[in-house]
This record gives sequence, structure tokens and C-alpha cells, in this order.
Amino acid sequence: MERKDLEKLHQLVLQGHTICTDSRRAQPGNIFFALKGENFNGNKFALMALEKGCVLAVVDEPVAPGNNKIILVDHVLKSLQQLGHFHRQQFNIPVIGITGTNGKTTTKELTQAVLASTFTTLATKGNLNNHIGVPLTLLELTEAHEIAVIEMGANHMGEIGKLSFLSNPGYGLITNIGKAHLEGFGNIENIIKTKTELFQYIKSGGGHIFVNGENSLLKEKAQGAELITYGKGVENHCSGLIASEKPFLEIHFIVNEPFGQAKQGMQGNIRTRLVGTYNFENVMAALTIGLYFGVIPKKAVAAIEAYQPSNNRSQLINNGRNVILLDAYNANPTSMTAAIGNFSGFGESPRAVILGDMLEMGETSKHEHQQILKLLKEKQFDLCVLVGTEFLSVTDATENCQVFEHSEEAARWLKSQSLAGYHILVKGSRGIEMEKVLEAL
Repeated sequence: MERKDLEKLHQLVLQGHTICTDSRRAQPGNIFFALKGENFNGNKFALMALEKGCVLAVVDEPVAPGNNKIILVDHVLKSLQQLGHFHRQQFNIPVIGITGTNGKTTTKELTQAVLASTFTTLATKGNLNNHIGVPLTLLELTEAHEIAVIEMGANHMGEIGKLSFLSNPGYGLITNIGKAHLEGFGNIENIIKTKTELFQYIKSGGGHIFVNGENSLLKEKAQGAELITYGKGVENHCSGLIASEKPFLEIHFIVNEPFGQAKQGMQGNIRTRLVGTYNFENVMAALTIGLYFGVIPKKAVAAIEAYQPSNNRSQLINNGRNVILLDAYNANPTSMTAAIGNFSGFGESPRAVILGDMLEMGETSKHEHQQILKLLKEKQFDLCVLVGTEFLSVTDATENCQVFEHSEEAARWLKSQSLAGYHILVKGSRGIEMEKVLEAL
């Protein structure tokens, strides 16, 4: 995009004009970016967006030559990213980048809650953490913001490096690294390389890294930056222990040595509304970040305790018939294994697991689904229901599991069973739509 067009667009952003990428949602005053994908071409709707009141439309195909409300660029997405990066560079505030295989959205939301108790905070909305969502988030920065939390997701090589460049974080955190999106990455080594691009970027700028002190891989990859550690061991800057995990996670924490604005001896108890010991790391990360920037323990604790998981993430539902742990936003071998392990000690019998396929696993898919079946045999749940073509292909009659191709079929069967008095885990990749079984429970 030419410099004059970049500056023109940026002036409009500074004046409060927001970005729109869907002409159906265009509002008067928006700036329309005509993005393209496999099944859509925003260029075809640029004039419609202008008719709805958009002040400008950015396109990369000739739409209406001579129309002064049209800016023609070589590549709309790259222009959006260029604008987002340019806008980010105008702000000298702390920006925290968060990525990881599991828990990054929960950690981001907890971190936002803690920081927002003290600072005007911008954070990624939902899971808009990709090459489109990150620049859109950056373009929401205003002079009122004192700190920003940017979530970064990736399913292909090199993506975290690009998102780090766009958002220019001075602080970074990787929740963990596990098997996910293997179809795009190919192997775990490529996942490690891509996720740790955030650390490489932070180190190149002399920034700070928050890291789980018990994660040897991440701690090793973070060397070379100033580290702030959290975890269970007292050698960490901030340590915690699980005081209770049923039904919700309760943590006691203490600051073992000063870091940032946190003072040695700060401590407290947090009674979360989160289910599962795997959320310990997410809570400790958010707490440590907040304390570093000067949030007092009382406010940090209150923010975490008020956080209520939503959007099918670790939601505990008691509908009067059964107690359901709904964790059906995503699934990969790491998160599935953790969820099953946690659930095996959750509540009282009878226990049922209703699991959907783990998607985007590539050539490893058959093996990884077989490993989940093996784990289910070890745990010996009272009822096992599996959904999806991957589970269908690796499960035989000896597995003692009900297997269905689609969640609708599973829902019909479950409804016929009239389950009552069960503790039930529902988990699977988003594309399997496991939430459809809820009405049958």
C-alpha cells in the first residue's frame, strides 16, 4: 500500500472509524477491507459496503475506477496487516503476546481480567488470534489504553513470527507446546519452532518472558531474555499449590522473591470457577503477569474469582439431571489426555465420557485416536460415547463404546437412554459440534 493511502487510512482510524471485513455487517463510518478467501471475494461487495455508509473501501481488484472512496492496493490482507502494524507503532505501552497449544485463550481472558482491574486494557476478542484477527485487534488501540494483551494462534509454520512482528510485544508467554494442527505443521518439532518464534522476537528486542518454571522445554527456549517464572516450586518468582480441585480449582499463592512491582511475601487464596487441575498454569500465568505490572493481590484475586468460563470452555453445567463438564471448543492429544485424566477423579460414579474426533491431525490421526481409546480402557468409565469418522475407523465391537459418525446421531441415542445422576465429560474439536449432545443430557 502506498504511503499516502496508509496515512489517509490511519487518520481515519485515529478519528474513530472502525474496520469492517463483512459487508453484511457494514455500518456508517466503517472502513471496508475487501478480504478474499477460498469461498468468498470481498471485492464483489465493496460498492455495497459503500452504499451502507462505509467511508472507504480497500480493494485489490478494479471495482469502480475513478471512485474516490475506493483505494486499490496490491493485496488487501497485507494492507490490513500493514495498517495494523503502523498503528501499533504509534503507542508506547506494554504489549503482552500470548500463544501456546492449549489454554492460550483462557490465559488471555484471565490476564485481561486481572489487568483490567487496575488498567485500561485492550485484549484480543474471543479467539480472533490469526493473521486477520491480530491486526484488527491492534487497530482498536486508542490513547486511553494503558496495556494490551494479544493472543496469537497458528496452524502453519512461521505464523507466530509474523504475528509477533505485527504486534511488536515487549512481553511474551507460551502456555505450553503439544500436538495440535499436525496436518499443517507436519511434526512436533515444527510446532516447537513456530510457537517459540514469540520468544525469539521478545529476545531480539530485549524484552521480558513469563514462563512456567517447571516446563523445561519452554524455560530452555526462553533463555537469553529476562525471565519471570511461575509454577509450583518455591524457586519460582511466584509459586502456588492446589488447595482443592473439586468441584472448582482453589489455589494458594505466594511471591517468593520480588519481580516487577510485586513484593516478596505477597500471598493469597484464589477460589476459581474453573474446573480441572490443568487450569492451574493458566491462573498462575495471569496472576504473575498482573502482580508484575502492579495489580495488588486483592484485586488480582477478585478478578480471577469473578471469571466465568464460557463458549464451551471448561464449563460446569448442572441441569438437575446430570453434572456436565463441557469442554468442546477444541481438542488435540494433549488437551484430550489432560481432560480425561482430570475427569477420572471428578465427582462420583457413574461417570460418562462423550468425546468427538480430534481434527487436523494429519498422518498421525489414527495413532492418536487409538491412544485415546487405550486411555479410556485404563480409566474404565461407566459409559463411553465417541463421535466422528476418526473414532469410527479405529473402534471395534470389543471397545465397549458407542460410536457415531455425527453428533446428531449421538444426541438421538443419548436421548433414548434418559441418563440421570451421571457426571459427564463432553469434549471434541469444534468442527464436530459436540455441544449438540447437551439437550439429550
